Amino acid sequence: MLSPIDYLLIVATTIVCTGVVMGGAWWALRLNRRGSIVSQTVILLVATVLSIAATTLAVLVEMYFSAHDLAVLAWVLAVSGLISIAAARLLLGRRVRTSITALADSARRLGDRAGVGTGVGTGIGTGGSAGADGSDGTDGSEGAGGAGGPGWREFETLSTELEETSRRLDAARAEIEALDADRRQSIAWISHDLRTPLTGLRAMAEAIEAGTADDPTAYARGIRGRVDTLSSMVEDLFELSRLQSGTLVLRRETVELLDLVSDAVADVMPVAQRRGIRIVHRGIEGRVLRADPRELTRALANLLSNGVRHSPDGGEIVVSADVLPGSRLVLSVLDQGPGVASEHIGRIFEVGWREDPARTQSDDLGASGGAGLGLAIVRGIAEAHGGGVTAQRVDGGFRLDLVLPAG
Repeated sequence: MLSPIDYLLIVATTIVCTGVVMGGAWWALRLNRRGSIVSQTVILLVATVLSIAATTLAVLVEMYFSAHDLAVLAWVLAVSGLISIAAARLLLGRRVRTSITALADSARRLGDRAGVGTGVGTGIGTGGSAGADGSDGTDGSEGAGGAGGPGWREFETLSTELEETSRRLDAARAEIEALDADRRQSIAWISHDLRTPLTGLRAMAEAIEAGTADDPTAYARGIRGRVDTLSSMVEDLFELSRLQSGTLVLRRETVELLDLVSDAVADVMPVAQRRGIRIVHRGIEGRVLRADPRELTRALANLLSNGVRHSPDGGEIVVSADVLPGSRLVLSVLDQGPGVASEHIGRIFEVGWREDPARTQSDDLGASGGAGLGLAIVRGIAEAHGGGVTAQRVDGGFRLDLVLPAG
C-alpha cells in the first residue's frame, strides 16, 4: 500500500512532467501563431500524449520497474501515441478544411456584389458552387452551413449567420432599388405637373405681350390662378420634405373635432357648391382630441378635396367619427365616387401617384391633390400624430379613414 509520501511524489512528478511538456507546447504555439488551425490542434494533441507518456514513465521509474517492463510500456505508449496523433490529424484536418472552406466560400459570396440578387446568396453555406446562372449551389456536397454537414458546430452557426446576412442584404438591396424607382417616378410625375401650369403661364404671357389676348384681364386672372397652383404645389413639397425628414414640429393642444372639420369644409365648399356636392357630418359633435389644429385641418382638407374631386356632380360626402378600442379615434370621409381599383389601394398614399395615367390637373382644388401629393401629406401628418390612414371600397362609394390617438 502506498504511503502519503508516495502519493505526494506521484503528484509532484505529474505536475513537473506536465508543466515541462505544456511549456514546450506553449513555446511551439507561439512560434506557430500564424499557422493553421490543424497545425495548432496537432501541437496540443502531441503535448497531451507526451505529457501522459512522460508522466507515466517517470512515475514507473520512481517505482523501480524492471528495464524490460519499462521498455515494453515505452514502446506501447510511443506507438499508441503516434497512431492516435496521426488519426486525429487526419480526421480533424478533413473536418477543419471542410468547415474553413465552406466558411470562406460563404464570406466570399457575401462580399461579392454579384451574389446579391442573382441567386448566389441561396448557395451560401451549402458547399455547392452557386454561380451567376441562379443555381442554388446544392451539388450534393454539404459544407459547414448544410444540415448534417461534417463541419464543426461553431462554423456551422457562423456560416448560417452569413447566409442570413446575405439574405437580408438581398432584401435590403431590392427594397432600395424599389424605393429608387419610386423616387424617379415621383420626380417625373411632379416635373410633369409643374410643367403644365408653366406652359400655360408662358402661353398667356406671350399672348399679352404680343397684343393678341382678347381679354387681357381674363388672361391676368388665369396667370394668377396658375401662380397660385404652383405656390400651392411648392408649399406641399416643402410640407412633404418636413414630414419625411422628421423636422415637422407639432403644436398639440386640446381641440374640438367639429371646429377642425368646419374649417376644412370651408376650404373646399366653393368648389363643392359649384358642382352641387353636399358635405354632411355625423357623430362629430362633442369629440375632442390632442392634436396640432393647423396640420390636422390640412389633412382633413386634403381628404375632403380628394372626395370632392372624385364625387359625381350632385353627390354627397359624409364625414363621420367613431372611437375604436384602445383610445383611438377614427375620422372617415366617404364619397360616392368610383374609388381606386383594389390592386392600387396600397399605392394611393405614395408621393406623386395617381391612378389616371393622363395626370390632368384640377386647378379648382389646388396642386396637392392634382399632383398626387395630398394623400401622401395626409399619411405623413397622421403618422406624425402617432396614427395612420387607410382606404377601402365600400357599398356606394370609397372611404378614407384617418386614425388618431383620442387622448
